Amino acid sequence: MCGIVGFAGREPIAPESLARMRDTMTHRGPDDLGLWYSADGTVGLAQRRLSIIDLSPGGHQPMADAAQRVHVSFNGEIYNFKDVRRELESRGHVFHTSSDTEVILAAYREWSDDFLRHLAGMFALSLYDDAKRVLYLARDRAGEKPLFVWRTPTRIVFASELKALFTIAEFPRRLNVQALEHYLAFGYVPRDLCIVNGVTKLLPGSMLRYEVDSGNARLSRYWELPEFDERNASRTADDLADELHELLREAVSRQMIADVPIGVLLSGGIDSSLVTAMAAAAAPKVRTFTITFPGHRSYDEAPFARMVAQHFGTEHIELPAEEATIGLLPALVRQYDEPLGDSSAIPTYLVSRLIRKHATVALGGDGGDELFGGYPQYVWVHRIDAVHRLVPAPLRRLFGGAARMLPVGTRGRNYFVAIGMNGTQALTRTSLFFDEDWRARMLATHSSSGTTPEELRMELASGGHTLLQSMQRIDFRSYMVDDILVKVDRASMLASLETRAPLLDPSIIEFAFRCVPDHIKVNLRERKILLRHLAGRLLPKQLDLRRKQGFSIPLDAWLAGEWGLTMRGVLAEADRDIFNRDAIARLFDGNMGNYSHRIYALTVFELWRREYNITL
Repeated sequence: MCGIVGFAGREPIAPESLARMRDTMTHRGPDDLGLWYSADGTVGLAQRRLSIIDLSPGGHQPMADAAQRVHVSFNGEIYNFKDVRRELESRGHVFHTSSDTEVILAAYREWSDDFLRHLAGMFALSLYDDAKRVLYLARDRAGEKPLFVWRTPTRIVFASELKALFTIAEFPRRLNVQALEHYLAFGYVPRDLCIVNGVTKLLPGSMLRYEVDSGNARLSRYWELPEFDERNASRTADDLADELHELLREAVSRQMIADVPIGVLLSGGIDSSLVTAMAAAAAPKVRTFTITFPGHRSYDEAPFARMVAQHFGTEHIELPAEEATIGLLPALVRQYDEPLGDSSAIPTYLVSRLIRKHATVALGGDGGDELFGGYPQYVWVHRIDAVHRLVPAPLRRLFGGAARMLPVGTRGRNYFVAIGMNGTQALTRTSLFFDEDWRARMLATHSSSGTTPEELRMELASGGHTLLQSMQRIDFRSYMVDDILVKVDRASMLASLETRAPLLDPSIIEFAFRCVPDHIKVNLRERKILLRHLAGRLLPKQLDLRRKQGFSIPLDAWLAGEWGLTMRGVLAEADRDIFNRDAIARLFDGNMGNYSHRIYALTVFELWRREYNITL
């Protein structure tokens, strides 16, 4: 795991400036550092390294091939590197290290622009071909690792974290108002949008090819999310569970490869418990970690995790989380580069900091909800579908219009509004922080162009043949990438901990979307049906497989104390050029519990804006 930065183009960045960019991310790679320039100074690559595979100096980056023609700097892990290496050796390639980085170089030499299709892992990479004078930037299929790109007429600059770009004197710290509207809608900045004008995020499964001399750039896709294959519609839960068992076993085995201490983050839920089951089968003695929350029993999963650990005989470590004070928030805001309104970023960081004392790599269960139907909104979608079939459209529209009059935060409001909409439009209402009416009231300025948050949801639904499939595609392409994976990456990297997600192995992603029918994912009574079916075979019989405890904090209670006072004070001084302070103040009136997560999201944005001195 690492942090990478670099540039290419006719306007060079001085070595000391590139080193300064790199070293804003020491937390991503405390073990080693590197910097390389092309002979003419038009390309520079730099990296901070967290050593995981091949701890020797042979794994140093940026790394060059034997001919010194191709240079690579990458962040992440290539999980199938041993298989790819064997294939390349059969084609005559010779290797001098045991690192996965060297495999990337050989794969490029063998397959040129098509090399990414052969690599499975989590990564953001930069690769420069001196003979072609071309820089390649790429990101993994699921979007586990980040890459920010700033392109001007004379050069392209990239970094794993946005804070590296902030060190450049001429970098424009101007707010992207369209991105802010999306943040207010979702609590995160989605897709290729960036909260700062002029910057984009490279999308998952994509590659950017930049010609150094001409400045021409071409963005392409090397992977697409598959659609459901109707030939799988009649498959049984038993048959599908057999296949998933084998895919998960292989994925966990690949991701257990490391030359440093490794463990499993075990919450006691289905996803992490299944990963634990596979890890215990792959290794003789597995470490598992569970976080306890003293004083907050309803948030404590320790008894369930303990049950799973005892069942599989793991070396189980329970780590009590310290009480989070409001003083932690500015440090997390600084780390996240873009504002993130997900308050579970706080316990995620606390967990990562505790685990890092015992391990350098931790496997988790991320991806299970998006792939196999774990979220409550998937049952919600089934209900909407049923109402659309049974209730005449004019009556539904009347009901939906009346629901808009309910206050934001009212339980069920988005569901009732969605009843009045047709088809996929209804999916634009799920999990909204602020709808278009509230955004209009709150913002003192608006974006006059670009895709609205609701339109983006419609675009992300493409390829789904049912409402459930469309909703899962929305979540996989945006919520998972731009909230869940951002949260985990930045929090764990701040603690110099590498986290891995076996359920996001490409083979499992493609299986979930191509092979599993809706009725074996979700129905009106049950979610995550296939995973529960597999869990019934492997996990302790006494484990409650129907409970769902999100990784969260008692935010409502906190708002009644120091957190609430601090947030009220921060938002009372929100930038008048951006926000209508009166509209924000109304969120604190009455029952703040209805608005707790919205208040948190607004506070995070305002603290972020001040931290990085962002203006309109």
